Amino acid sequence: MALTSFFLGLAWFAITVSSQVNLYKYDTPDLGFQYQPEVTHYWGQFSPFFSVPSEYNASSPLPGCKVTFAQTLSRHGARFPTRGKNYAALLERIQSSVTKYGRGYEFIRNYKYNLSVDQLNDLGRQQMVNAGIHFYRRYHSLARSNQPFIRYDGQQRVVESGQKWAHGFHLAYLADESRVEPDTFPYKMVEIPHGKAFNNTLSNKRCANFDKSYAKALRQATGRKLMRGIRRRLNKNLRGANLSTKEAHLLMELCPMETAANFGKTGALSPFCSLFRRKDWKAFDHYSTVVKWFASGDGNPLGPTLGVGWVNELIARLLQRPVEDHTSTNSTLATNPATFPLTSKLYADFTHVNDLLGIYSALGLFKTKTTLSNTKMTTIPVNRIAAVQKLTGYSASRVASLGARMYVEKMTCEGEQGELVRILINDRVMRLPNCGADKEGRCKLGAFIQSLSFARAGGHWDKCFSHEQQHGQS
Repeated sequence: MALTSFFLGLAWFAITVSSQVNLYKYDTPDLGFQYQPEVTHYWGQFSPFFSVPSEYNASSPLPGCKVTFAQTLSRHGARFPTRGKNYAALLERIQSSVTKYGRGYEFIRNYKYNLSVDQLNDLGRQQMVNAGIHFYRRYHSLARSNQPFIRYDGQQRVVESGQKWAHGFHLAYLADESRVEPDTFPYKMVEIPHGKAFNNTLSNKRCANFDKSYAKALRQATGRKLMRGIRRRLNKNLRGANLSTKEAHLLMELCPMETAANFGKTGALSPFCSLFRRKDWKAFDHYSTVVKWFASGDGNPLGPTLGVGWVNELIARLLQRPVEDHTSTNSTLATNPATFPLTSKLYADFTHVNDLLGIYSALGLFKTKTTLSNTKMTTIPVNRIAAVQKLTGYSASRVASLGARMYVEKMTCEGEQGELVRILINDRVMRLPNCGADKEGRCKLGAFIQSLSFARAGGHWDKCFSHEQQHGQS
């Protein structure tokens, strides 16, 4: 369609006007980031979103079915390093202590670190526009006549992610000659206040006893095991640096961080990427997987509890009933139809990586079936690399990428009584646990809601506080 090409061209131009590379060539709405995937798809939570293969038919709608509801929950797009990352200090230490640089390492001698902090970069903006375009295309039958209801956490990179997504959705709408009615862009968007003083299901900081350092000992043990050979090789080629395991890992992080930050100008990997081999990135990805699993996911005793509030909001939307939650839901917003409507057909929420992982856990998406009625938790080995297939598809790069997309769909199908639900993460259909999933990985709506008993009961929210701390500001 000529209009499609025209409007998508405008989207690219608006984002990359200062860039020298057509980002749309390498990051597309449907497939995500596809530049040198043998490297970039193993960057753990620093991987830009890419479409993951599915064991089930991931198309929408499925044959004989009609989607009646679609919710996306997305991590913000690719960003600059967060404040507090010591990349510049590490490079300064290397430059002041190395007595001899190995072949291929010489560029570090005079390397100038100049990355910004915290906010989206051009690739991240492109990702989120693409995500909005893809959502419109995927749910075209609803999107052509329904506007999305959008929420985001109040941190700036998440705010901008939601706004860019909305821009992409709107561009796809304008390019659609079958659209039913004019939309009122900019769409209604709700910003949930960010910070420890506020209940916020998209950035839950209210659980006082939640401790991400729970994974610290495991992180150190895993790092020593998986990074041993990498660290040895780096120190051999950076004579005098005597890099620690943590510093070796930090040097690896410079590859994805600099690539994402500068890709719009260079169209190439960072020179730091050349220091590492393909097998090194598999180790990096597994290390990232271990850290995220035990810091924010099922491996942390309170990880799933952090996602309970959002799951209860999802239940309310699926059933079109008021939210029933006494954990992290912002009651001021959730009880107001203007800020938490229950009759929309399309919803889009934007969050952070740790909150996303907690929500996956509260949904039980990485449990494995052992009997007809029982499930068990996936086990992530901490001292060896395991095939992602043996981890129920759990790896940081596949489920927690920058711009990661989870979709929750409700549908009606020929020959089926009642509505069905299915969930996809980065285009991979998740087989829903403990609710009698069918051959497409779906469950009946009622059975799905019943399977969320952990969230409906509030998880372990009582363990987040001493008694006098349990009542805070909405």
